[in-house]
Amino acid sequence: MSGRDVILDRIKSDCDESIKKIDADAEKVCEQIFSESKLQAEKAALEIAKKAELKVKQINASSKSRAELEIRNALLKKRRCEIDITVSKLLDYLLGLDDGEYFEIIYRLASKLGGNNGEILLNSKDIARLPSDFEEKLSKSGLNAVVCKTAADISGGFILKSGDIEENMDFAALISEKSDELEDLINRGLFSE
Repeated sequence: MSGRDVILDRIKSDCDESIKKIDADAEKVCEQIFSESKLQAEKAALEIAKKAELKVKQINASSKSRAELEIRNALLKKRRCEIDITVSKLLDYLLGLDDGEYFEIIYRLASKLGGNNGEILLNSKDIARLPSDFEEKLSKSGLNAVVCKTAADISGGFILKSGDIEENMDFAALISEKSDELEDLINRGLFSE
């Protein structure tokens, strides 16, 4: 082997050594980049998973809240309907009482206006079925009033007219006036748990 061949072999050997070192260094750099990329990808995946989990929780909470609101509104609507039916039946009950019971209620209402006097207005049905001692019993209840022969436009009960002042004792008006108290009473009776 000539000197030139030895030099070429030595250069080739040095080049092979350099290439091996460059390959080894490149492999280390690639492994390091791959390792860092893998860590960053895992971190990003964790963040995405956390955000997705939070979003799912928010959607579930929102859906649950909406469903509860819908149920509550449906129950309130049903309650309102039941209360309206009960109030309507209460008025029907009062208007459907036999004459004796009906006028006993009128006398009790009149006693609440005791000490007043004036003209009592009734509907046409009540005027037609007035007991003969109606004014006398009104007086005993503390109300001095005469019956007006002109019918009032009320469902039942009466209106006491004393000059310019009117006391409305119409059943529908009384029920309306006491609606909050009646609703509380009906709620306790119908919907107590």
